[in-house]
Amino acid sequence: MYLSPINLKEVRNFLLIIFSSSSLIACNGVFNEPVSPTLLAENVLFTSYQESPKYLDATSSYSNNETPWTYAVYEPPLKYHYLKRPYELEPRTLTEMPWVKFVNKEGRELPIQTPAAQIAESVFELKIQPGILYQPHPAFAKTSEGKYRYLNLKDAEIEGKRRPYDFDHMGTRELLAEDYAYAIKRLATPRIKSPAFGFLSEKIVGLADYGKEIKAFNEKLKQGKSAREVGPLGHLPWLDFREHALSGVEVVDSHTLKIRVVGKYPQFKFWLAMTFFSPMPWEVDAFYSQDGMSRRNLNPDTWPVGTGPYMLSEYIPNSRMELIRNPNYRGVPYPCEGEPGDKEKGLLNDCGKRTPFVDKVVSVIEKEATSVATKFIQGYYDIPQLERGEPGIGYQVSIQDGTGRSKELIERKIQLPSTIQVGFWHFGFNWLDPVVGLGKTPEDQIKNKKLRQALAIAFDFEEYVSIFEDDRAQVNHSVVVPGLFGNHLSQPNPFIYDKLPDGKYKRKSIEVAQKLLAEAGYPNGRDAKTGQPLTLNYDTQGVGPGYKARLDWVSKQFAKLNVQIEIRNTDYNRFQDKMRKGSAQFFFWGWMADYPDPENFLFLLYGPNSKVKFDGENSGNYANAEFDQLFDRMKDLEDTPERAAMIGKMIQIMQEDMPMLYGWSEEFGGAYHQWVNNGKPSNIIRDNLPYLRIDTELRTRMIKAWNQAIWWPLAAMPLLLLGVAWPAWGAWRRRQSQRAVQAAPASQRGR
Repeated sequence: MYLSPINLKEVRNFLLIIFSSSSLIACNGVFNEPVSPTLLAENVLFTSYQESPKYLDATSSYSNNETPWTYAVYEPPLKYHYLKRPYELEPRTLTEMPWVKFVNKEGRELPIQTPAAQIAESVFELKIQPGILYQPHPAFAKTSEGKYRYLNLKDAEIEGKRRPYDFDHMGTRELLAEDYAYAIKRLATPRIKSPAFGFLSEKIVGLADYGKEIKAFNEKLKQGKSAREVGPLGHLPWLDFREHALSGVEVVDSHTLKIRVVGKYPQFKFWLAMTFFSPMPWEVDAFYSQDGMSRRNLNPDTWPVGTGPYMLSEYIPNSRMELIRNPNYRGVPYPCEGEPGDKEKGLLNDCGKRTPFVDKVVSVIEKEATSVATKFIQGYYDIPQLERGEPGIGYQVSIQDGTGRSKELIERKIQLPSTIQVGFWHFGFNWLDPVVGLGKTPEDQIKNKKLRQALAIAFDFEEYVSIFEDDRAQVNHSVVVPGLFGNHLSQPNPFIYDKLPDGKYKRKSIEVAQKLLAEAGYPNGRDAKTGQPLTLNYDTQGVGPGYKARLDWVSKQFAKLNVQIEIRNTDYNRFQDKMRKGSAQFFFWGWMADYPDPENFLFLLYGPNSKVKFDGENSGNYANAEFDQLFDRMKDLEDTPERAAMIGKMIQIMQEDMPMLYGWSEEFGGAYHQWVNNGKPSNIIRDNLPYLRIDTELRTRMIKAWNQAIWWPLAAMPLLLLGVAWPAWGAWRRRQSQRAVQAAPASQRGR
């Protein structure tokens, strides 16, 4: 059988298809560019976020993933110095730190040295900088006659508006003392939940009664309305807090505010650095309270308004958020001082320059950590995630172990600065428990203390930090953790450590612990009276299979003393119920600073703060009369030598009593590309965006070098396709020829 000759036209068309296909691949699949080169050349910071923030309203916002946005937009009166450690408060919108005076029950001013017990109120006076302006917003827009344009809108006039900036006119005005007063009053609103109201209602004079008044007024507004009208899709008239006076807050003049606080409470100054105390202009509250606004997601939870360096310009839930420079921002100078070593790290190079440095922040939602890491390593994210500061620790471990992306991290000069978190993980004893707690009789108290001390020696936290934290955590010797005033007094516990001739410390031997255990009545881990093994219940929460190694480590520490444990792992809600009831015996928990003051940690051992008796944060229900007396005096003092001496004495008491094993404080590390300047991680400072500076030229150059297209596979693609397709094409040609032969007349088939 003869085959018909090759059709050259068909071959040409076949090859054209192959080469055109490879050209399409080259055009569409070579470059991985999640960010365009044009945008990369602009003064924009690129990052990601894991979960869309739910509340951006300063009254209700409190979650970690909300703070990057709220602190970029809002300005509470105070802030933390960006570089100094220990953390130091300084004015943000004030001309100076607040003045504080003390008064008695009759309102007469008292000397500054007056004992706290004689002080009825502390009066904080805030002087606000004149000339601070709000971001552009339609709530401030006025007509030529001076009337507000958008505070009396009909539903049809809001139709089609997705953002506040969709309105035709914008306006602004100066920050006034009444805006801070309005915000404090608004904490009492029954229409949204403020996590700060409960505590502050006990501290700000008159706020508790004010809350009751506002609630009653709101109920009157509901009268005569249906459930639908007062429900989530309904609408109630605007609550104008200017019409309701709050005795504890006084607007002295346009730039002066006084806040009266119950008793002596110096820690109130830390609250003035939190976004709960951000100003709220009445115009903004009135604007968003109009019928039809919330149904279109036009509210402070989605579109906050402030005087800060940035304004939220784009918010597409579960997709993308953008901040742009507030054109009305005054430009605060970058700090010229820091802690030792900051100058050598280049953190003072921008001394005195006006912030913010970046014009725009673009953040894209990323659910998968691998995707974040890949795009960060490629250079398309300047920092991995906006709301989290610890990814850098994982990268540091990769470099240390030579695993993962360690080679790229080193070659690409990714900056991984770190600090120790102001917080700690610890193991606690329930002071109400007859075995590990205080004990009912003086004899029991001595025995129980020796049992706790024996366990404290056995729990080798240096080993834990080495194994599970890759030596990137610090072992604690009291609740006064790193970053707090008085931490230098928290030296290794003499009941747990021996001091060596060279000045270093070494954990006491397990033989010492075994001797203490025997003196406690449990020789070799058995009750001397009954001969039964000593078994302790260990309560922990929410740990899955991946946590087994840590549970095994805890069991190993008990096994050193032949003490048995019963692990009781429950979900977090059930665990909290156990703690409230006092049914836990030995437990594991953590604490993160609300503010960087030792009072916020020492109150974890303050008797009147007992979890069982008073539903406080003293989860172990520890009580020591001398400790409590010192706490009562210490908490009301400024950071003076007198306060330090009291803290030192409290540390001695807790080290001997050992109401908890003080565990460790984790390292907190950032990750910044080499073109990102001024990165300094902190779990206290949340307003770091204005200080970051981008070298866009370096970024563009590095990303281009790191993400070069690999062309040789494309060059080989046509040959590969030809090699695969040619046999198929040949087979097709043979079938076509065979059909042609079969279809020919019989007289022609034999030729």
